[in-house]
Amino acid sequence: MTKYIVVSGGVISGIGKGVIASSTGALLKSLGLRVTAIKIDPYLNIDAGLMSPLDHGEVFVLNDGGEVDLDLGNYERFLDVQLSRINNITTGKIYSEVIEKERRGDYLGKTVQVVPHITDAIQNWVERVAAMPIDDSGEQPDVCIVELGGTVGDIESAPFVEAMRQFQFRVGHDNFCLIHVSLVPVVGSVGEQKTKPTQMSVRDLRGAGLTPDLIACRSSKPLDENVQRKISMFCHVAPEQVLAVHDVASVYHVPLLMHEKGALEFFRKRLNLDALTISKEQRLAGEALWKDWSKLAVSHDRLLDTVTIALVGKYTDLHDSYISVYKALEHASLACNRKLTIKWIEATDLEDGVLKSNPIKFHESWQALCSADGVLVPGGFGNRGIEGMILAAKWARENKIPYLGICLGMQIAVIEFARHVCGMPEANSAELDPDTKTPVIVYMPEISKTHLGATMRLGLRPTLFQPGTESSLVRKLYDNKVEIDERYRHRYEVNLDHVALFEEKGLKFVGRDDTGERMEIAELDDHPFFIGCQYHPEYLTRPLRAHPVFKGLLLAASRQLDQI
Repeated sequence: MTKYIVVSGGVISGIGKGVIASSTGALLKSLGLRVTAIKIDPYLNIDAGLMSPLDHGEVFVLNDGGEVDLDLGNYERFLDVQLSRINNITTGKIYSEVIEKERRGDYLGKTVQVVPHITDAIQNWVERVAAMPIDDSGEQPDVCIVELGGTVGDIESAPFVEAMRQFQFRVGHDNFCLIHVSLVPVVGSVGEQKTKPTQMSVRDLRGAGLTPDLIACRSSKPLDENVQRKISMFCHVAPEQVLAVHDVASVYHVPLLMHEKGALEFFRKRLNLDALTISKEQRLAGEALWKDWSKLAVSHDRLLDTVTIALVGKYTDLHDSYISVYKALEHASLACNRKLTIKWIEATDLEDGVLKSNPIKFHESWQALCSADGVLVPGGFGNRGIEGMILAAKWARENKIPYLGICLGMQIAVIEFARHVCGMPEANSAELDPDTKTPVIVYMPEISKTHLGATMRLGLRPTLFQPGTESSLVRKLYDNKVEIDERYRHRYEVNLDHVALFEEKGLKFVGRDDTGERMEIAELDDHPFFIGCQYHPEYLTRPLRAHPVFKGLLLAASRQLDQI
């Protein structure tokens, strides 16, 4: 029987439920258990694909093309698993499924209601995920972690909270555990920790029929003992069920902190984990994973040499818009034994228009760009900030600064190269200027122009290195493989009509799709590191296994690439 751990949140959103859920999974994997995860998002959208990065953060893409919440990226990185779109539940998905059943006549004339039909659909969905094999072994997970998005008390979350209330009886007490993550704010000049928000949050949770087994108290500083006792008394749990999770140097410390506080031993007893069958190979793999994870957390704090990357984007006001890119850079910096510094540069601040309206911002942005060891232009949509990105790519190309362009960033590199090297001053993308006379980036013919949701080129697809590219730098980073699999999310591509000219001038398309007509990897001759990739390498990075392209950028930026 699969064990279920539900993670709910109280007081405020964005409190760190995803990190707590991911860290719980990492702890359980250290025992050799097979772990999967589900993120429940209460919004009505079918998926996260059309949500603004400035409103919701990054859209994470899975192997099957699912556009999902960024927390699934946390799960994949922490648990080192491959998830699918079924691992992300939204209100829109549940209601669509129930309405489709009603239209087919599956409910035999009954009045379709939130209880029991919506709540049953939620529970059935969770059990379907728990029954799915999580790897090539074909084995089902031992533990399924379910993160309940939003905060307890929200109108949108109510059907999911009710579904989990019913679910605890459906699977039995020994197979269901609830972690409630709550904020313990520090207020006043003396830094007093206040417990009232947590008390009220737990009261709301109990009122909905759920009793927390573990209260994870988030605070900016370690929890005082008297505060812990107070939460225990007023929230009707034992002191060992109050888990203090204060701010730490990095998220890699959170599993270690939870382990130190006795969380793993609590799960073993509460869910009777010792009764599960775990092979010797699984146990050894779990022990090795924990040893590597502990080493990673410690090494993160001991790095002295720094490397600075300028991230030139369109959504830099909210860093979660680029959370996977940030994590990929962080993983690569750890692999290169460097402490990472990121300079977040809003692309529009590099443009001439800002020079007139805000000259200080203009000069500060250019100073940040020019002082960086490497430049990265990530993905994005729309024409805002495009000219600033082109200027950043031009700076990196002309001054031999390591450059990595991802998706839109690759297209930016192509536009810049066309304009300033190939004598095509009007070169542009059909996305940015539909009437451009020189479209070097064009709309992919198979993509719908009437529907936006889930119509892009999405998911895991093969890229083939072309004959004669054995000396290619990016191919060497991939250990001279002939074919690689990466995740994509785009509507536009390089115009095949101009490829011959670009390659003649020195911008080589060393990686293409299986037809040979879609440009996937661009690499500039006579440059220490100037690479563009149409795919999103950040989706496949892991803390203990940095992605080759990001590792290459960090090696080049820290002047270690030639040695490697």
